[in-house]
Amino acid sequence: MNVLPKNRYHVYNQGNNNKRLFNKDNHYHFLLELFQAYISHYCDTICWCLIPNHFHFLVHNDTRVPEIKKQGGLLIDPVNNGFRKLLRAYSHTYNLQNDRTGALFRPKTKSKCLTNEAALAETGLSDTAYFTKCFHYIHNNPVAVGLVTQPEEWKWSSLRLTLGKERTPFVIKNWRINFLG
Repeated sequence: MNVLPKNRYHVYNQGNNNKRLFNKDNHYHFLLELFQAYISHYCDTICWCLIPNHFHFLVHNDTRVPEIKKQGGLLIDPVNNGFRKLLRAYSHTYNLQNDRTGALFRPKTKSKCLTNEAALAETGLSDTAYFTKCFHYIHNNPVAVGLVTQPEEWKWSSLRLTLGKERTPFVIKNWRINFLG
């Protein structure tokens, strides 16, 4: 996963072997705190959703993502590196708290570029339609997996923030205004 400036990405990962990642409210809070510490200052967060066994983030990279740099044998950008640090820190703490060892997340965090011409051609959707589909997919995920009957009932997503019912420091208001009108 390498992210480039001026692109939007849907970033997601899930528990290794589909295992739970979040057992308590403080687990959800901790992952969001790590996201804020390691990632949010390099990109705009459009929306997010944390499900007991996986997560989704929709981010927009602007000029805060500089050129990709070589780190050891890897080519890495600050957003990719931030997700790597987030997963490592979360897994380490979770494993200590739950007296377990081993991988907590699937080995590779996945990302889909929503502004890539090849991806758009593959979907047959316009940039705006693909973005809209992904935005709604992320917020409707708790309904799709049977956690709630209405997406705004799920407290571990940015939908309630988007609707103006809650606040957080890293969901960018301008994206909500531009998207929702």
